[in-house]
Formats: sequence, C-alpha cells, structure tokens
Amino acid sequence: MATPGDNPPQPHSDHPKLPTPVRKLVVEVVEARNLLPKDGQGSSSSYVVVDFDGQKKRTSTVQRDLNPVWNEVLDFIVTDPNGMEFEELNVEVFNDKKLSNGNARKNHFLGRVKFYGTQFVRRGEEGLVYYTLEKKSVFSWIRGDLGLKIYYYDEIMEEEEQGPPPEQQPPPQEPQQPAEEVMKKPVVVVYEELPPMPYPGHVPMEGRVHSPPLVRVHEAPPVNGLPMDNGPPMEFSPNMKRMQMGDGGGGPMSGERIKVLRRPVNGDHSPKVIAGKFAGDTSGRIPAYDLVEPMQYLFVRIVKARGLSPNENPHVKIRTSGHSVRSKPAITRPGGSDPSVNPEWQQVFALGYNKDSSANSTLEISVWDGASDKFLGGVCFDLSDVPVRDPPDSSLAPQWYHLEGGAAADDQNRVTGDLQLSVWIGTQADDAFPESWSADAPQPFVSYTRAKVYQSPKLWYLRVTVIEAQDLHIIPNLPPLTAPEIRVKGQLGFQSVRTRRGSMSHNTSTFHWNEDLIFVAGEPLEDSLILLMEDRTGKDPMLLGHVLIPVGSIEQRTDERHVPAKWFGLEGGPGGTGSYCGRLQLRMCLEGGYHVLDEAAHVCSDFRPTAKQLWKPAVGILELGILGARGLLPMKSKGNGKGSTDAFCVAKYGKKWVRTKTITDSFDPRWNEQYTWQVYDPCTVLTVGVFDNWHMFAEGGGEEKPDYRVGKVRIRVSTLESNKVYMNSYPLMVLLRTGLKKMGEIELAVRFACPSMLPDTCGVYGQPLLPRMHYLRPLGVAQQEALRGAATKMVAAWLARSEPPLGPEVVRYMLDADSHSWSMRKSKANWFRIVAVLSWAVGLAKWLDHIRRWRNPVTTILVHVLYLVLVWYPDLIVPTGFLYIFLIGVWYYRFRPKVPAGMDTKLSQAETVDPDELDEEFDTFPSSRSPEVIRARYDRLRILAARVQTVMGDFATQGERVQALVSWRDPRASKLFIGVCLAITIILYVVPAKMVTVALGFFFLRHPMFRDPMPPASLSFFRRLPSLSDRLL
Repeated sequence: MATPGDNPPQPHSDHPKLPTPVRKLVVEVVEARNLLPKDGQGSSSSYVVVDFDGQKKRTSTVQRDLNPVWNEVLDFIVTDPNGMEFEELNVEVFNDKKLSNGNARKNHFLGRVKFYGTQFVRRGEEGLVYYTLEKKSVFSWIRGDLGLKIYYYDEIMEEEEQGPPPEQQPPPQEPQQPAEEVMKKPVVVVYEELPPMPYPGHVPMEGRVHSPPLVRVHEAPPVNGLPMDNGPPMEFSPNMKRMQMGDGGGGPMSGERIKVLRRPVNGDHSPKVIAGKFAGDTSGRIPAYDLVEPMQYLFVRIVKARGLSPNENPHVKIRTSGHSVRSKPAITRPGGSDPSVNPEWQQVFALGYNKDSSANSTLEISVWDGASDKFLGGVCFDLSDVPVRDPPDSSLAPQWYHLEGGAAADDQNRVTGDLQLSVWIGTQADDAFPESWSADAPQPFVSYTRAKVYQSPKLWYLRVTVIEAQDLHIIPNLPPLTAPEIRVKGQLGFQSVRTRRGSMSHNTSTFHWNEDLIFVAGEPLEDSLILLMEDRTGKDPMLLGHVLIPVGSIEQRTDERHVPAKWFGLEGGPGGTGSYCGRLQLRMCLEGGYHVLDEAAHVCSDFRPTAKQLWKPAVGILELGILGARGLLPMKSKGNGKGSTDAFCVAKYGKKWVRTKTITDSFDPRWNEQYTWQVYDPCTVLTVGVFDNWHMFAEGGGEEKPDYRVGKVRIRVSTLESNKVYMNSYPLMVLLRTGLKKMGEIELAVRFACPSMLPDTCGVYGQPLLPRMHYLRPLGVAQQEALRGAATKMVAAWLARSEPPLGPEVVRYMLDADSHSWSMRKSKANWFRIVAVLSWAVGLAKWLDHIRRWRNPVTTILVHVLYLVLVWYPDLIVPTGFLYIFLIGVWYYRFRPKVPAGMDTKLSQAETVDPDELDEEFDTFPSSRSPEVIRARYDRLRILAARVQTVMGDFATQGERVQALVSWRDPRASKLFIGVCLAITIILYVVPAKMVTVALGFFFLRHPMFRDPMPPASLSFFRRLPSLSDRLL
C-alpha cells in the first residue's frame, strides 16, 4: 500500500492580501423621445428611476420637455457577479408632480423598461439602444422610447497597507457603516477589461452535478451566448421542477441491448419508444440531469514528481487488471527546475471501473525513464480503499506519495523521490472527465476522440451604402454618346459584391449609386473591407482606386437610427502612388439588430439578434441525453474482411455545438452524455447527427479524409410537452446515390423544462419570429440566401480550427447547406405536401357533393334543418364555426403524437425515388456527367416545365375571364352579365335576403331527380368568356 511522503514545505504566511475585484453596472440614461404629456399643459417634466439589486437611483428632472435629454451616468455595485445573469434591472420614467399643473397626489407614471442580466455587456461593447416604454398595467396609456447604454466593468479594490496591530491591544471595533462609505476607503485602481477575444477552440465543459449517477455538462460563458453558472440554470416556478415522464413500466437502465416495447405501425423508419427508468409515469419530483445511464470510472490525476533518480524524459505507467496506459512526456516549464528531477505531467486518466470485478484489484502507478526504460519507482493502491467522489463535492486534492522500489534494488538503482497524485472513483458527470485520457481510446488519436463543446462565432451583417464618388480619373476620348461604366466592387474575405452601373452627373465626374452592399462579418472583426473603383467601359476593367477600411473601426448600431456618411480618399489609381485619385462617400455600420441566418429557415435553432442588449429572457431549458446507437453499419475496413466504425455524435442548437467522445471499433456505441441549452424560442429545432471519425487517422501521418455521415435527427422543441422526458430510438437514414439506406439507430432522451402555460412562455407565440430590423429593413430572398451561404462558410472555417476540429462536411451537413439545391425528389415531395394541405378542401367538396346528391337522405335532411337555423339566426354562424373547430381540436387530442417525430422517409419521397433522379441530385455544379446524360435530364426537365407552364396558363385564363365580364371584349357576354346583375339587384331589393338565401340553398341541395346531368348555364357562360391566350405567339 502507498504511504504518504513527507509533507511539502509550508508557504510563508505573510502573503500580501490579494486585490478584490468588484463589478459595477453602469446605466447611462441618454434621452427619451415622444413621451406622453402628463402635466396638464401639454408637456411633461420627466425623470428616470433605476432600480437594481435593492439599489435605487434617479436622474435629475428635465422640465417641460417631451423629448428630454439627461446624459447622466448611474452606477451600481453587483454583489454577486456569478449570479448577475439572474438579476433584474428596472428603469421607470415619471413626471414630477411638483412641476405639474394642479395638486397631484403622486408622480405620474410615463413608462418602464425591464432588463435581465443576460442583456448586460462589457464596457466597450455597449451601444445606444432605444427601448419602447412598456405599460405597468393593461389600463396604462404609455408611449415613447428611452435611449440607454448599459454595460458593466470590473475594478480592483486594493486595501491600503497598515502596520500590524500590537499583540497586547486588540484591534478597535469599528462601527458598522453603510456600504457606500465602506467602498470609499480603499484605494481604487480601475482597469479597462477588454472584451473576451474568441479563439478557435472548444468551450470547456465545467460545473458540478447533484448526484453521482447524473451527467451534467455546463456550457461556459460564450462570447455571445447566455452564460451558465454552477447554480440552478434558471429560476422558474416550482411547477417547472416537477417533471413528468412517459407511459409504461419502468426499471433501471443497464448496459445490455434495450428492448423495444412494441413494433411501430410505420415500419423500421419511425421513432420507437424504448424502455428504461423513464418508462414509469410519476408525478413526483426527479433530480435534474439524470437522462443518461451512469458509467463508473477510476480517475487518476498525475500532477508532478520531485527528487527522482537521474533520468531522461520520465513518464508514468498506470496498470490495473484490465487496463494499461502510459502518460505523455513530462512538461518543460520555461525557467523552471530540471524536468528530469522534478517533472510535471498535469494529466488525468479515466479507466473503466466495474465494482464487482475490480473490488479486489490493485492499481499500480510507476515512473519510468523514457530513454532506457529504467524503473524509477512506483506506488500501489487497493481499489477497495479508493474513495468515491460524490458531486457536487470539490475535486480531490492531490497528495505526495513516496516512491517505492522492488526488493532487488541496490544502491546504484536506488529509488528516490515522491509522486503527487490523486485517485478517486466517479462517473462521466465528473468535471475531470471531458479532459481525461480514456483507456479505450487509441493513444495516438486521443485528442481527436474527446468530447467537446464549441461555440459558433458571433456574426454581424455589415451594411455598406455606396452613395457617390467625385473627381475620378476617367479615360478621356471616349466614343460619342458613350457614358463610362463605373462600378464599385466590395470584398470582405472570400465575399465579393459589385454595385450596378453608376449614374453620371451632367458635365461632371461625379457618379451616384445609393446602393447597399451587405456582407457577413465575424468576430473578432480583424478583417478589412476593400472597396475597388472599377472602370468597365472597355473590354478589360481598369482600377481607378481603392479604399481599405478595418471592420473593427466601423460603427455598430442596434436599430434603424441614421448613421452619418463619410468621405474616403481613393488610393492606388492610374496616377501612381501618392497622387489624388478622387474620393468615395460611404455610409457603413455593423447591424446588431438582425439575426444572421446560418441555417435553413425551416430548421433554424435560434432567432436572437446579434446585439446582446436586444435578447429576451430564456423561457426554458432543453436537456438532451445522448444514450448510444444500435446496429451501426461498418464504415471502414480493418483487414481480414472485417469492418469497423468509430462513431461520434454532434448536436447543434443555437450557437452551441456539442460533440461526444468517439467510441472506437464499435457497432453499438454507448456515449451516455448529457448536455443542456437555454431556450429563448420554443419554435426552434434541435439537430443531432452521427458521424464516423476519419480525422483522427490523419494525426499520425495518414491520409486526410472527411468524416463520413451516418445520419441525423431533427426534433422541434415546440412539439415537446413541458417537463416530460421523451426516451426514443430514431432510425439513422442516409440518402446515397444508390438509394435510401438505414445506417442504424440512435437512442436519445429529451426534456424541455419550462413552465407549461406561464405568460412568458405563451407570449412567445404572439411575438414576431425574427428581430425587429428584419421587418423595418427587410432583406431580399436571393440576398439572404447568399448571405446564409457566406455565414455557413465562416462557421465551418471557425469550427475547423478547433481541437478536435469539426470538419466542413460535418458543419454543412448539420446546417443543411445544400437545402436550396435542385432535386426532382424534393420537388415531388413539396407537391405532395401541397396536395395534403388541400386535401381537407377536397374532402369538404366531396362531402357537399354527397349531400347534394342525397347519398344519405337522413344527413341531407339534417343539413337542410341546420341551414334553415343558420339563415334565420345569422348571429349563430360565427360561434358555431368556432365551436366546431374547438370540437375538432378536442377530438384530435386523442390522436396526438406521443413521440417527437424524426425523419419521414415517405414524406421525403426517398423510398420510391428513381435512381437517375438520385444521381442528378448528387451531381456537382457544374455537372460532371456526360453530354448524353445531361441532354436526357434537360429534356425531362423541359417536359416537367411544360406541365407547370400549362397549369400557370390555366390559372391566368380563369383570371382573365373574370376580367372579361365587364371589359366588353365580348359585347354580348358583357350585356348579358350586366343585365343579370341588374335583375339580381332588383330582386334583392324587393325580396327579403333570408328568403333569397333559403331559396338558393334549397336549389343547391335539390334532389337528383330535379337535376340536369349537363353543366349549368352559369358555368357554360363563364367558360365561353374570352381570355388573352389567343393573343400569344
């Protein structure tokens, strides 16, 4: 057994006291616009009251002004910086009663704005934002906007050094003072904390869990996301914490193959409910983050060693009854001691642990010389004595253990030194698990097999308005009546946009455009915008000058406020370096009020604007447990006719991407990892994909190959009931050139924790889907699709620089980057979707036809009676219609879906797709097929287009016939039509409307014995009306 070594020397106790960081929240009250007059004289004398964490401050009063300007700064102390995101900031505007006309009892309320801690930004990222004043109650009459700047910063509070007090005299007791006076005593050293620079890497997963079998992976504070803390994710009502579960019998989960309760009626391509610990229906509380099966691991943390025997590049070996791993080489600290004598490793190992089989085993940890493989000493542990760490306990402190040698050690090979380490037993919920080295991972590829959390870059829309250019050096001696063709070309990274031809002023060299160029810019905004002035009058374009503008220097705005234009001098023109080439007037801004789309609109997972100040509070938490996969197909060959699969899973929601560890050489991998996201809009989609890892083989010098897609599943959050656990198995379907192929199944546990029917949750459904700027200054469809492609490339390039990287093929597959490409299969699927949507109208028409043909006489008579009631009591029509809709909704509640739907192969027309159509769908652009194949496909497309052309012509013909009723293109038809209209007018003036309605209804429902099988005269008259089709060439 290991014995602890000598205690290390204790540090000196007279350490200087570390400075205490204090966070301050600053609210700059700038101005208000269009306030409501409240003083009885058509104006208001307004002031602002700001309340934060029990601290209340107010501005001065601006007398008799509906557009007051304060420009005052109010600062508040944040008592708990870690919990700042859960704090509320209330800003209220009042009219001062002292300056009002009359004796008002209290100050008049002019409006308020409420903020949450998630909307606060660091100093340097703030901007002037105008917030619409809100009502205090339903009966309040409020209007106007309030312009604010809200940000926070940290200061260092350094206590003044004082001499030690005498030992005989105790320090005097000072009276308790207010917090504001205490804060004045220390010497304040303010430092400007720069905004956190995003870096291409993963976001560390940290935090603690509540019980050992729980798996909790926290998302660290992202660059532009909502940070999560070690405390409760959100403070909701107690109803939210009461989780409901599915139906069926329950039992503890095990590592064996999960049994399917029943066979789905739609075959193997539908989701299945799987049995497990969530199968029981209970209304009691359950602990959070318990969606996955706990997996026990033996954790060994190797920190460092001291006083080793002479060696070169030592390493550590860890061996149990079932595992044997080796550490990485020792870390060399710059300026430190000799690494061979006092090496450091700072490495954690996670070894699979089975309590039954490993209870009587021994853990051996030994140190070896890297050059000669000489034994330098070791320690042994009895696994039955290893402590179990129960989260949320802190991490186990490492201890020094004296290295021991064998019985044959002589003086020359004498073992010396100590090893600092810690050993404990935990689960995958342990905060050391994500960075640990697993024994089942291939050692050369460990870094490519770990679980990681990524953050998408913060993206902005860059709007560049090209206004005009002056003093350009145009080529002289142009041909008569030839105007120069001057265009401005903008470049930002790989994006390139060109304006239309500029309009030239008479007898001047001034050109006007007034055209917007929009780009996608990603933080940290290190790129530069290049604007090229081109003369494209001749065959070859000629450069007249260029402008280079750093993107980081461009102004940011969050609303539609006006941005002033600036003049920029052109450089590098035909006149040579340093000469004047003209100037260009631009208006530029980074749009923070838009949401930069990087996903297809129908599967978007986030609609928040770029500016954090405009974010709304979260409405719930989405929890995803990735249990494992079953029956995966072999993706690569191992030799000897055997195959293997190295599967990992990727989930994407909002800005947060998660990647599970890679389970090597397994067709039934078990991940048992759980992740959480904060949900701001339930009408969003969670995407989960499974891939086969190929990048890990490129680390050892192998060929670089993209990760192979195995399949993906989409789950719409709004289809999940609140606080209910869905545990299902989804088929992984992939559409290949050869057809549809099932690659296996993935088992997921999902829970949407949120209040069921609180106003905040239900109010989301009445809010606009996209941010406000999308409606005030909308983007075109083609323009938005081009910007989405640029955003997808930027996200893919950002995540590819992480470690381990998410390849572009993974990002494009998760974001559906190819959803806009042409596909005959998708066209058919959309056509059948339209037919399904209109099927209710077709069914209603058939039902009416059966009624009017008296197929069921009893039903037809009842319809007559109901028709008479509605005609005689027309006030019942609208209530009866809504009652009918209500009853339909209640009836269909019995048939509501019990399982979140996955991919529907029948709806996608993937089961009956033609092989040639599939080959066309997977063809490159431009096509790589032979001319004969392309000609055949083009002819087929022409046939389809001819059908569409015919349908469009028929629609145009019907509309033109309606116009021909009164256009007198057919004089006789117009005379007949207006004569009939006159007769109907006279009849309706004379006969009561109810009698006419009853007569028309009974005539429509008359018995077939009174019907003529030929078309009615009205339809024949309409079909004889002329259209413009006879004028087509």
